Amino acid sequence: MGQPREYAPALTWRAFFVAGLFAWLVPSTIQGQPGSTRMPDLAQVGLPDAVEAKLLLERFRAGGPRGDYYLEFELRSLPRRGAEVKFQGRLWGSRNERGAVSRVELIDESAKVHRWLLQNGPAPAVWILAGSQASILPAGSLLAPLIPGVDMSAFDLLMPYLFWPDFELKRIERIRGRPAHAYVFRPPPEFALAHPTLGWVRAYLDTQFNALMQAERVGADGRIQTTFALGELKKIDEQWMIKSIDLRNETTRDKTRFQVMAVAIGVELPTGTFEPARLNDEISAPRPERLFRLVP
Repeated sequence: MGQPREYAPALTWRAFFVAGLFAWLVPSTIQGQPGSTRMPDLAQVGLPDAVEAKLLLERFRAGGPRGDYYLEFELRSLPRRGAEVKFQGRLWGSRNERGAVSRVELIDESAKVHRWLLQNGPAPAVWILAGSQASILPAGSLLAPLIPGVDMSAFDLLMPYLFWPDFELKRIERIRGRPAHAYVFRPPPEFALAHPTLGWVRAYLDTQFNALMQAERVGADGRIQTTFALGELKKIDEQWMIKSIDLRNETTRDKTRFQVMAVAIGVELPTGTFEPARLNDEISAPRPERLFRLVP
């Protein structure tokens, strides 16, 4: 999967696909000091016990940027066969008492606007703008595409498995040249009943920075259904930030790519930004001088 990259962030983001697709885009703060680029042998990396594994996961769950933030991004649906579909997107993010929260807006090639409000955490929820009203997405629809023909579901955006209580740290594996803790998350009984095709989710957290490197949704038959993988990174003011994330359907081999175009950190968002009843309201982007452009 290419040459190993050096990860020495004071801040690393996991996606909005927030998720970090969008939860895929929901960022995570990883504190750490620059280290050696030499990768240790996996045999020399100790596997944490159950208590340590839980603490690592809790630290990851609690991570997030300080203050409110704003992203401009491009979402590309890249089918193995057929034409590419491109969306222009914006994301406003913050944190409330329930966890990370984000408001996402996508504009397709016909200029149609799609909006969602995403509440992450132990009790996740998604609201979809339908007409001028926001409606909550039924729990049984979490795995269904949010946009017809695009491999992107609410499950991909929220990554609720990161909060499932039934998890186990299985082993340490190399992901893109770096050792990572391989966690397995099994769904709660009510989720499993509503989604019988899903068996479990395997997620890989970098052993040094506890950053999410890759996640695989595995079917009840043991086959990998989708793979989320961290893509490019860019260093901004001594901070490593996610520039791209890929989500691949392992059955069709179709891919969805999320690429950050610009970012603003520490912005002030209008009151009501994350209220479902205000999802139809227009919200302005930060002033151009507040944006750091990752792509010209």
